[in-house]
Amino acid sequence: MSGPLVMGIESSCDETGVGIVRGRELLANEVASSVELHVRFGGVVPEVASRAHLEAMVPTLQRALDTAGIEPAELDAVAVTAGPGLMGALAVGVAAAKACAYAWDKPLYGLNHLAGHVAVDLLDHGELPTPFLALLVSGGHTSLLLVNDIAGDIVEIGTTIDDAAGEAYDKVARVLGLSYPGGPVIDKAATGDPRAIAFPRGLTARKDQAKHRHNFSFSGLKTAVARWVETAEAEQTPYELGDVAASFQEAVCDVLVTKALDACTTYGVDHLLVGGGVAANSRLRSLLAERAPAAGVTVRIPRPGLCTDNGAMIAALGAAVVTAGQPPSSPDFGATSSLPVSRVRVG
Repeated sequence: MSGPLVMGIESSCDETGVGIVRGRELLANEVASSVELHVRFGGVVPEVASRAHLEAMVPTLQRALDTAGIEPAELDAVAVTAGPGLMGALAVGVAAAKACAYAWDKPLYGLNHLAGHVAVDLLDHGELPTPFLALLVSGGHTSLLLVNDIAGDIVEIGTTIDDAAGEAYDKVARVLGLSYPGGPVIDKAATGDPRAIAFPRGLTARKDQAKHRHNFSFSGLKTAVARWVETAEAEQTPYELGDVAASFQEAVCDVLVTKALDACTTYGVDHLLVGGGVAANSRLRSLLAERAPAAGVTVRIPRPGLCTDNGAMIAALGAAVVTAGQPPSSPDFGATSSLPVSRVRVG
């Protein structure tokens, strides 16, 4: 398979990722996670994450090169997450990428983390017809994107008003006495009846349609779960953890699927791509499989290992940007913690 040989570096949060692709062929995807260092805090501590990136960066780079079986001189470009993310964590990755690009005399591309979550599907399923819709459920972001060109034309049509889906999972996990990160542990705990408790579906009421039809809010859901549990415990009413977890998860996934399929209809697209860490959720995948065919929508979701943060997604986006003929980023570009998804390439 032909295409540019690109190394991608990802360090926006608590994973140090280095991936290498040739066009749409994945050659290496090495990840060093610091998640265990954050468990006792119930969330990511920026300073701890930054120090973990410093320690893991060089070994992860070397493993990726060894796994791919290439030498740096063979690379066509180096790509790195420039934002959004934790500022200190981003700075480590950007500095490492600049050092590599300078030492190896390679063009450098500062890229958008969120767009990377969309581009990574190219490695699993190949080219997508454009335009297509993307449902992005990544950590602090829940968004609907109209993608006309993954290399540079992405329009955000829906965004998070307060808590994103991933944040709600983490906060509800704490309420239920479960560990961090909340996504996988609640997914595993959701063994009960998803209809046991009628938790609210945020921004789905008729009054919300005009202004927030494609936006998301999971803050009210998080609060509803907390109050339900507090009431049950205060009244000493026994309850099944599996029912609470399943009912919460059903509320989240129902909103995500309903709004995504509605957006496909609104914008006249028949392909939906789902990306980000929550895209690995089993109920989200099964609910999409149940509902999408009736809406005439084809759904694509990367394998679970490519849904969470990784270097392969940045390498894949880098290969797309290089193939599109876009110029490298300016050598003096910096990390941008709040980089909008519409800016696929910085500098």
